[in-house]
Amino acid sequence: MGYLLLSGAIAAEVCATTAMKYSDGFSRLWPSLLTVAGYVVSFALLAQTLRTVAIGTAYAIWAGVGTAAIAAIGIAFLGEGLTAAKAAGIALIIVGVVVLNLGGAH
Repeated sequence: MGYLLLSGAIAAEVCATTAMKYSDGFSRLWPSLLTVAGYVVSFALLAQTLRTVAIGTAYAIWAGVGTAAIAAIGIAFLGEGLTAAKAAGIALIIVGVVVLNLGGAH
């Protein structure tokens, strides 16, 4: 159940961050409200996740998957370029999460 909650926390965080892009510096009401609501939901779900998943594991997965997902959304839908450095950074994030989990963080 903890990892299901964590998945929801990641999805809410990714939605909130994407909405922030469209908030135009929090000058547009609906994207701004979606940003705030998304982060509230994300943190609430992350807090529930911590009841059953170790904090190091949960946070590494939440931050790493969220960061990689936002980078992929930027490349796929927002016209951001994919450079070798960006691809390497995403790969390092993924490898870091895997190593942390294999290294006994949970």
